[in-house]
Amino acid sequence: MPIFEDRWKYDPEYLSYVSDLINNEKFRQLDKIVHHHHTIRFKHSVYVSYVSYRIARRMGLDARATARAGLLHDFFLESREEIQLMQEGSHNDVHPKLALKNALTLTELSDKEKDIILKHMFLCSKSNFPRYRESYIVTSVDKYCAMDEVSRPLRSRVIAKYHSLKGALSTQA
Repeated sequence: MPIFEDRWKYDPEYLSYVSDLINNEKFRQLDKIVHHHHTIRFKHSVYVSYVSYRIARRMGLDARATARAGLLHDFFLESREEIQLMQEGSHNDVHPKLALKNALTLTELSDKEKDIILKHMFLCSKSNFPRYRESYIVTSVDKYCAMDEVSRPLRSRVIAKYHSLKGALSTQA
């Protein structure tokens, strides 16, 4: 995430696609929700959206739909525990439906954007195959970003331990 953490703020094309969503008061509630244990849902959503947008643009695909749906893919305010209490299925099955329902309160969505949001948990849920290439991009990028976010604290500890051991060994020599 560090590479893309702030770059999106200076990308006028990306901002032209998503600024109405990013500046929406209801969407900004994601800024208060911890996601994947070590990040905030708003940051995760922007990370997925911006990386997906860049890939779609480079591939000549629908960068606008990818950016917008990528941003809205986790637009739900409920915790895992609250979703479990709904007894409608697993978190991976339920949260894309909640995200789509919430997204539709903010903006109209194309069929492609709906597919991206609903099927972003493909291979981790009971969702059907994604219909669009943009859906596969967001699905793949979401998995990459989640792994990056979850593993970052461990990587930091391993690197710190390596440097402390390296320092201890160099003082002994």
